Amino acid sequence: MAARELLEIEYSDLGGAAAGQLQRAELEQLAFGREKRVHTSLTAAAEKRLLVWLAERTPRWVNSDHLTALGSAGQLLAGASYALAGWDRRALLLATFFLAVNWFGDSLDGTLARVRHRQRPRYGFYVDHVTDTFGALFLMGGLALSGYVHPAVAIGMLVAFLMLSIEVYLATHTLRTFHLSFWKLGPTEIRIALAIGNVTLLYRPTVHLGGREFLLFDVGGVIAIAGMAAMLVFSALRHTAQLYREERLP
Repeated sequence: MAARELLEIEYSDLGGAAAGQLQRAELEQLAFGREKRVHTSLTAAAEKRLLVWLAERTPRWVNSDHLTALGSAGQLLAGASYALAGWDRRALLLATFFLAVNWFGDSLDGTLARVRHRQRPRYGFYVDHVTDTFGALFLMGGLALSGYVHPAVAIGMLVAFLMLSIEVYLATHTLRTFHLSFWKLGPTEIRIALAIGNVTLLYRPTVHLGGREFLLFDVGGVIAIAGMAAMLVFSALRHTAQLYREERLP
């Protein structure tokens, strides 16, 4: 059942006096928070334990908004570091550091809200993903300016990421299922792969395939594009079939 239909049923069931006490916005917030979170990446279990441990020890004056801002700044600065690496390759190490900052803020903000029972489902979902969109633009833009990736490959990765993100958001709204990972791969695994690639670039920026020389990150980028495209097609077909079955016409 669609989220809007759930809201209409719940709102009408409350009755006159009760409906007056519970505002429509509150109903929408309650319904939005019911999505099933699917996170089955390779590092998900260990990462969850670590994040809960960190959240329980985070100072009270630090809140989720602070962490979201920190994570967003980390991604923007990682993109700037990649751009700087075109003049000084040591900036690749700086990019790795800011990817770690991005992981800390972006991963801990939601956990902190849940541990403290301070969730704002609609606000958190929107802010988290709109900042991810801007962050992805800066990250891919920095890679395109670095000289370690052909601009066309960087643009291809950005387009594939945004298309896959759209599919995730649509599935979250229509199926009440929020996928944080695909095929055992999630944001943390991507950051780890980038960090390993950054260190490798310091010593071996190119690879030889079929007797030809290619940029290491071009090869990795093409693989990433193909992988995200496959995830997108598979998920779109599966979710279309699921919605067709659930809303089959008589």
